[in-house]
Amino acid sequence: MSNEDITLTAGDAEATVRPGNGGRIGGLRVAGHELLRQGDTFGCFPMVPWCGRTRDGRFLDGATVHRMPLNSPPHAIHGTARDGVWRTARASAGEAVITYDLVEPWPYPGRVTQAVTLTEDALTLTMSVETYDSSFPAQIGWHPWFRRNLDGRDAELDFAPAWQEERGADHLPTGLRTDPKPGPWDDCFGMPGGVDVTLTWPGLLELKVTSPEEWVVVYDEQDAAVCVEPQTGPPNGLNTQPRLVTPLEPLEATTTWAWRRL
Repeated sequence: MSNEDITLTAGDAEATVRPGNGGRIGGLRVAGHELLRQGDTFGCFPMVPWCGRTRDGRFLDGATVHRMPLNSPPHAIHGTARDGVWRTARASAGEAVITYDLVEPWPYPGRVTQAVTLTEDALTLTMSVETYDSSFPAQIGWHPWFRRNLDGRDAELDFAPAWQEERGADHLPTGLRTDPKPGPWDDCFGMPGGVDVTLTWPGLLELKVTSPEEWVVVYDEQDAAVCVEPQTGPPNGLNTQPRLVTPLEPLEATTTWAWRRL
């Protein structure tokens, strides 16, 4: 099984999957426009087995305390799989399936599978975490860096969340929910009917990010990009909203980016 880059094509859309660089989507070109910020740490990377920040790098599984490396001191951020080498299970013109086996510092054995499917007007990402051994808490999410500016046009963001997670001084949700506040944001929002966020580059392209999950982090504090991150729980969710992966029940999530030309 290879970890070389994979190019998917459908109509005038082209996506690059990079198994060897954290299983990320390295690029997405639509009608000649690159939609993702370029660079080895950008594109769109999978957040697994947790999303966003985990407080002090610590999480509980029952009475057991586990500690993750503080890669965003004082917290651990965005999981471990984005730093790993994934393997290609299969690939065709319009789909790639890649896998990653969870290893240290994550304390539990498990396998992550990500499917990337490209059509002429949409990219769909589907991910699962499964175990054949111990059950464990986990999260799934995606962290796309959409380019703010295309052809001199800045993206306009439109979404209607039910609430915003109040953010503490440590950048983590306090547990309180507030009415959505104006940006710029590095914040988590609740969308109980499913994530539904639209990015519009006026006169050029509309991109709709959807997911059945009800959590989305929006990060638009940088000039170069706007991040819209569907995920299965809020930041620090290993502690506050754990989702259990068991031998009988994997954790699964999906998101679709659909576009139309304006």
